[in-house]
Amino acid sequence: MIRQFSEKDFKSICDKLSKIDKDLRLIIKTHGHPPMWTRPATFQTLVLFILEQQVSLASAYAAFKKLKQKVGFVTPGKILKLTDEELRSCYFSRQKIVYARCLANAVQSKQLSLRKLSSATEDEIRIELKKIKGIGDWTVDVYLMHALQRTDLFPLGDIALVNSLKEVKQLPHHITKEEMLAIAESWRPYRTIASMILWHAYIQKRGIKLQG
Repeated sequence: MIRQFSEKDFKSICDKLSKIDKDLRLIIKTHGHPPMWTRPATFQTLVLFILEQQVSLASAYAAFKKLKQKVGFVTPGKILKLTDEELRSCYFSRQKIVYARCLANAVQSKQLSLRKLSSATEDEIRIELKKIKGIGDWTVDVYLMHALQRTDLFPLGDIALVNSLKEVKQLPHHITKEEMLAIAESWRPYRTIASMILWHAYIQKRGIKLQG
């Protein structure tokens, strides 16, 4: 069964989670409901997620903004027309140039259909996207969460999420992934929304300004 959240039920799911977890309730009481962070299910969004891999949101957005200034709406054809030098001028690393081109080739050759993915199961989506060089579990998780609005992802490859969970739950630094997943069990089938509440706490605590 495919479960998705929307503007209609996002806040009510947050409230449901706050009733079963006092720490999530305190975040909402202190900072209000989190924004419903969503993005269109497009090639452009996947390029942005590639740029966000293992760097700060600010540096990823600077690269994305530079790319948009250069080509406008980002399409596979436009990426493939850019030289290495042009992509480097948009702050793409050597690795991310390769990843963006692999994705562009897969979409342009119809090896990958983002439209078909939108109605596939999460396991099917993970298998298809991970065939593309440079797309791993974190990128699949955030695409499922933000672009396809699936309700039950908990991406432990996300450093901000892990750090927020440790802070909010006052967990030891050396806690294992298995122990963190066990804590998140009580949030099923809404772990995506719980993740957004935890990101909200992380961002508010640090005064981070998000762009775009």
